[in-house]
Amino acid sequence: MTGRSPLTAPRRPRIRRAGPRPRRLVATGLALVALVLLCAASLYVGSRLVPPTTVSRILIDSLTHLGSGQSSPERARALGVIAQDYSAVVDLRLPRTVIALSAGAALGVAGALMQVLTRNPLAEPGILGVNAGAAFAIVLVIVLLGVSSPVVFVAASLAGAFVATLAVFLIGTLGAGVITPERLTLAGVAIGAVLAGITSAFRLSNPREYSILLSWESGDLSQRGWETALPALPVVLAGLVLALALAGPMNALLLGEDMAASLGANVRRTRFLLVLAITLLAGSATALAGPIVFLGLMAPHVARWIVGPDQTRLLPLAALLSAVIMVLADVIARVVMWPGEVPVGIVSALLGAPVLIVLVRRRRASGL
Repeated sequence: MTGRSPLTAPRRPRIRRAGPRPRRLVATGLALVALVLLCAASLYVGSRLVPPTTVSRILIDSLTHLGSGQSSPERARALGVIAQDYSAVVDLRLPRTVIALSAGAALGVAGALMQVLTRNPLAEPGILGVNAGAAFAIVLVIVLLGVSSPVVFVAASLAGAFVATLAVFLIGTLGAGVITPERLTLAGVAIGAVLAGITSAFRLSNPREYSILLSWESGDLSQRGWETALPALPVVLAGLVLALALAGPMNALLLGEDMAASLGANVRRTRFLLVLAITLLAGSATALAGPIVFLGLMAPHVARWIVGPDQTRLLPLAALLSAVIMVLADVIARVVMWPGEVPVGIVSALLGAPVLIVLVRRRRASGL
């Protein structure tokens, strides 16, 4: 008997094809490193020149005496530094960094959720009128009530986002009783256009309040401190946790309604929870940083290009990338016209537009 028996023939070595995991790990690692460096730059760079050694001492002291109840001037005297330097780091730069991180992550995840909900790869949080509703509510409390408290802004933003979402659902189901991505998209665009028009009318009819509205609408973070960040952070966290919990049902929903139902996913409940998560994230981000554009559209596209459509991998990376872009935009906003500043909303738009143009021209980035 010639030849080798199949039982004794040597096996061919198994060749493992390189999947997306190495690229995902490299991208996540680079994004984390970039985020850490940018956060450090955000804490050490500002319109007021504070020596790096002084910034380090102030940060260590503020973390050591967290919750002590002492004011910034008291801690500055105890530490032996200038009170203005201590306040610039603890009361301005630190909360501003937290706001940029939180708003960026919220917008990135909200955009990813929106693209799954509407099954539209070019969707972003404003497509359901959530941002328009939040902005409209804030304009109302500024113009009609004369209130400029950040705590009131957060409450009004969330209330406006919820009301706008409810209106979109009512209009989207009117006469049919069936919620479809097409109906939600059309209703959201209509509601957003109406609310944006009314907001513009209020702004133009109240020149005295125009400076406040312009500062908020342009995404100016220079005057936002802990009183803005602390009320919105729990809402952002709740939205992020809810979004991550929906990653599995979202993967099923991407396969189509019938396939998702056959896999055991409750399509109606998943859509409702998606809208709730989008409302929490987009509403809180709008209250924190104003109506920032492009982040909710750009970050999910970049994440999808790196890790693919799996939402369990896409959502964390989208949050990370969006936070990186937001903090980068904030740092650039401080130094590009130093000692003055540019609103971060303008910088984020300038950063996002070229990247978005490149992404939509890529075949792989154009679909879900």
